Amino acid sequence: MPTLDDILEHIGEFDRFQKQTFFLLCLLSAAFTPVYVGVVFFGFTPEHRCFSPGAAELSQRCGWSLAEQLNYTVPEWGSHGATYSSRCSRYEVDWNATGVSCTDPLGSLVGNRSSVPLGPCQDGWVYDYSGTSIVTEFNLVCEDSWKLDLFQSSVNAGFFIGSVNIGYIADRFGRKFCLLTTITASVVCGILQVFVPSYLWIVILRFLQGLVNKGCWTAGYILVTEVVGPQYRRTVGILYQAAFSVGLLVFDAIAYAIPHWRWLQLTVTLPCCFLLLYYWCLPESPRWLISQGKTDQAKKIVNGIAKKNRKKMPSHFEVNEDSGKQSPSLTDLVRTPQMRKNTFILMYNWFTSSILYQGLIMHMGLMGGNVYLDFLYSALVEFPAAFIIIVTIDRIGRRYPWAAANLVAGAACLATALIPEDLHWLKLIAACIGRMGITIAFEMVCFVNTELYPTYIRNLGVMVCSALCDVGGIAVPFIVYRLVEIWHELPLIVFTVLGLIAGVLVLFLPETKGRVLPETVEDVENFHRQSIPKDKKIYLHVQTSEVARD
Repeated sequence: MPTLDDILEHIGEFDRFQKQTFFLLCLLSAAFTPVYVGVVFFGFTPEHRCFSPGAAELSQRCGWSLAEQLNYTVPEWGSHGATYSSRCSRYEVDWNATGVSCTDPLGSLVGNRSSVPLGPCQDGWVYDYSGTSIVTEFNLVCEDSWKLDLFQSSVNAGFFIGSVNIGYIADRFGRKFCLLTTITASVVCGILQVFVPSYLWIVILRFLQGLVNKGCWTAGYILVTEVVGPQYRRTVGILYQAAFSVGLLVFDAIAYAIPHWRWLQLTVTLPCCFLLLYYWCLPESPRWLISQGKTDQAKKIVNGIAKKNRKKMPSHFEVNEDSGKQSPSLTDLVRTPQMRKNTFILMYNWFTSSILYQGLIMHMGLMGGNVYLDFLYSALVEFPAAFIIIVTIDRIGRRYPWAAANLVAGAACLATALIPEDLHWLKLIAACIGRMGITIAFEMVCFVNTELYPTYIRNLGVMVCSALCDVGGIAVPFIVYRLVEIWHELPLIVFTVLGLIAGVLVLFLPETKGRVLPETVEDVENFHRQSIPKDKKIYLHVQTSEVARD
């Protein structure tokens, strides 16, 4: 009496049908990029200074260069010295007054430059940027700079709240239904952002996008791993995440070509309308249908897979009477000892991966630089991480490479903190090693999470555990930007502790290499054994007397 994985071995584990499904869902993974990291370009904050009436006209009349105009008409930025111009204050003088000197304008107006009164930017700001962002459009700088934080926090809040709700929908009503409804909601919210005139409505729509998008991405991940055989499941999971990395590169190129945030938002949203073709192109997960007792529908889909793959298919199969419909419940995640241990360790690793992944980017970004190149380097480092996983995971397993990645990331953060500033090249190498390590860990926690929960609660389990990723995303700006004021390397010390603890905890999880996906909680409880009792499996009865050919 074979399981579904046995049937997939018979009709094709990764053949034409699975390859088509995988490609289609990779488009979904890549399309998630603008929502997850869109703030980098939508909320780009360029160099800026107070607009002073008459200063530009005086500069033109005197023939000043931009550097001379800043030196003469813009005060210094506090303790940063004369190299940096103030972004939030201006000289309270009348630049339109007669007799202003071109060589010493402040001296000709007030006599002593140090006694010139300073005031706020009452007439707005001047931005050294040819494009637009929500920052330049709504002046989200100085005393209103917190509104940019709220713009990004609204997305993470949506991720957090939607994690459990969308996960429940996917487990209760199916993966395909979840995909179609969340894609529709995301497209509508994305297009509306282009046309709404107020900052408040943009924040509300970003929250709604976050509410559905993470669940949409995760439902796609669950679906693609459920329709392939065990031998290909880990590779498909890794490459599905690598498609997100490809999305980073595409998004960076589009943002470079279109530096105006509303047009950029429209450009990255409209192609997502084509994802609604999933209604005709994608099937429901047969594994989910079996867990819900919908045998006839599962039989049709499995027959369709065999036909698409041009493989032989047993003429009839049915679900064993022991496998009835199971409804997802949050209590199942912590009801039994092994499930409880898996849940808490996975939660911590989601939390840690998010903090180190985003935190290292933020910490490296404190040095400034070209935003498009910085984003490019950040994306490129993810590809060798995916390659390392593919090369090692099938030979060694999940647990040890995952633990090693966390330990390497933590150790690299410590090395980065201790290397002196004059060895900048060595410091940069250590930081890149840490970034690669946590990228591996981040990708590992995603697909191992799916392998440690039974089918009927798999999507909900991933959503609940990954909700801690969003908590980490909310916390990391405070960890980085507040602690650097105490000591510039202090955030790296925090990252070190978190990473090392995560690496040790991973060793307490069961190895899932080559194992059949669990169908029940009892399967998970018996995961540490070499075999699972036959009466605890979901079986497909196969009659082999008749064989249908394509």
